[in-house]
Amino acid sequence: MGETPGPEELNDAQRDAVRAVHARVRAALPGFKTRAAQLHMVAAVARAFAVRGGVAAIEAPTGTGKSIAYLIAAVPLAQALGKRLVLSTATVALQEQLLHRDLPAFLTAAGLDLPIELAKGRQRYACTRNLFELIGSPDAPPQGGFEFGEAEPQQGSWPRAPRAGEVDQVRHLLESLQNGQWNGDLDRSPINIAEETRPLLSTSAGGCSNRRCPHITQCAFVQARNRLQTAPIVIANHDLVLADLSLGRDEEGSGGVLLPAPADTLYVFDEAHHLASKAIERGSGTLALSDARRKLPRLAASLRAVYLADARERIGRLRSEELDALLDALQESLDALARDIETRWTPTAAAERPEDARWLAPLGELPQHWVDLAAELATHNAKLLRWAPAGIKAVLESELAPDRRERLARELGLATERLQSQQDLFELWARPDPDGQPPHARWIEPAADATPVLRASAVSAAAVLKRLLWQQASGVVLTSATLSLGGDFRAFASEVGMPQHAEAVSLPSPFDLSAQATLELPRLAVLPDQGQAYANAVAAWLDTDLQWDAANLVLFTSRQKLEQTLAALPANRRERVLAQGAQSKSRLLEAHANAVAAGQGSTLFGLASFGEGLDLPGRLCETVVITQLPFAVPTDPVGATYSAWLETRGRNPFLEVTVPQATRTLVQYCGRLVRSEADRGRVVILDRRILEKQYGARMLRALPPFRRSERNPAARS
Repeated sequence: MGETPGPEELNDAQRDAVRAVHARVRAALPGFKTRAAQLHMVAAVARAFAVRGGVAAIEAPTGTGKSIAYLIAAVPLAQALGKRLVLSTATVALQEQLLHRDLPAFLTAAGLDLPIELAKGRQRYACTRNLFELIGSPDAPPQGGFEFGEAEPQQGSWPRAPRAGEVDQVRHLLESLQNGQWNGDLDRSPINIAEETRPLLSTSAGGCSNRRCPHITQCAFVQARNRLQTAPIVIANHDLVLADLSLGRDEEGSGGVLLPAPADTLYVFDEAHHLASKAIERGSGTLALSDARRKLPRLAASLRAVYLADARERIGRLRSEELDALLDALQESLDALARDIETRWTPTAAAERPEDARWLAPLGELPQHWVDLAAELATHNAKLLRWAPAGIKAVLESELAPDRRERLARELGLATERLQSQQDLFELWARPDPDGQPPHARWIEPAADATPVLRASAVSAAAVLKRLLWQQASGVVLTSATLSLGGDFRAFASEVGMPQHAEAVSLPSPFDLSAQATLELPRLAVLPDQGQAYANAVAAWLDTDLQWDAANLVLFTSRQKLEQTLAALPANRRERVLAQGAQSKSRLLEAHANAVAAGQGSTLFGLASFGEGLDLPGRLCETVVITQLPFAVPTDPVGATYSAWLETRGRNPFLEVTVPQATRTLVQYCGRLVRSEADRGRVVILDRRILEKQYGARMLRALPPFRRSERNPAARS
């Protein structure tokens, strides 16, 4: 990875601070064991954070104790350097583990009294204003006639008749908030909130009145944000961190709106194997064309109402007739784009697969006429966005009645959000891709009513992370159990665009994996692409070779394959399967644990989410069956565009992208088996391509060093 920061970058005071914390934790935590791999990780984290702009990628297998390792280095160094520490995860489960277990235990053992704050987005908190309005006017119509539809409920009013008991629930929430029994966190509500009610209780940034709100002093989100401004340690998730890094862009950079400023922050991205996909999502845009066309006249009515409210001919840089002309031009360009797309593209009415119904621009290159129209739309839309703050200011200074003034300003805030969302798509369709860089994926797919939805996305996280993270952060540590391919970080480094000076470390497992687990590779006679025939073969193997009286986890690459295999099992086996989706995850795992405890055995059938992050220690998992190599769907527009671009450069996207990604996922799946030094069991891979294809040997080398079992059942169809 190029030249890396060395230990000499740490000064004596910094080294002493880390050593002192390690000594206190070692003495105070019951059962704490000093492991060489953990000490190696502590040193690597310290080296990265001691250097301005330092970066380290650390692969730490299960059992390393990676959260304690990065905390031992990161917390004292953040204090010594006067920096804030942001710990980012990809899953709620790890976030909860850090918040309620790992971090409090570490701070207590280290003798440190430091506040911890959990960062969440605005819409994870109740809006006090909305609660008041919902209980005060349950029959009120949507504000100002500006309808947002079912998917985007109007803030602060009922977009529909409230259901039985709904108003009482809202009243109870407001009372709990006011008497201090609840902090407004919707994820920790004192009562169960129905999914259809929850969006009404919060607001987006555009719908927020900010300092104008009479309830600002009671605002749960503002109070949480204020705590974040001073908290030395913040727990967040990858989506929120990347969203914050995207905000407030100017010549000095971006970020620091919700979370601490990146230049003053040390970041630890746990579960960092998800970071690339999360970054790609930040570089995307979507526009439902018919929806935009339908709502534009209503938007226009709201914008024109500003001039009537203020009784002025000019607001901001636009006269009323100039605003009219701009709205008309936006409507004309939208209509022209819609007509041209409908002429050139018709979705397949009865397409069985999503890829059969969509149109994908080859190498991201759109027809020039569409590019020109997108550029026109971006120009018109940008003018409206620049005008919006002046429009909101004019409304607030108008002679309208206070409630009407507030509602119209709120409408404009929500409209501005919608305009910004449109702008993201227009610019991605209109902007040329830089020479030598991967193109953006651009495609059209049908909505539920078969009308066009326009989409665009970055295909590589490298450029996104370079702009948002590597160039701004004071220091970054990326860690996960799966970052490399058998110690080779080149594929991961390419995915995330890691800087050349980054240090890459692959730590050994603390477990004796060759003694604790075996790897079985049966050669089924059928290949995974043979549909029902393969499901039948998998079911036959499970019927005869799975230990049904023990605890098993069987992983599938799709819901359809799971259901096909389940249906192919004999009835007496099928009734002993707990399939993902049949009930909530928590209830499924509870039933699994109860069956194992009762000595009945239990078999979980699951998809990718069960292959990562699921903790089934000891007797809760004694066999992991991987029914198929987890290759990504080749028709995904982002992956297909990137693959096509690599091919134009003489590169092999399957070996360069698909195999590495599948291998890391496969290692994650294998990691479900051995979670402690006492665990024993076997991993079975039923896809014989791992034995027969050249890439299979590469995948096998990257797997944990399980003992290869001599037991290899004969091929069966």
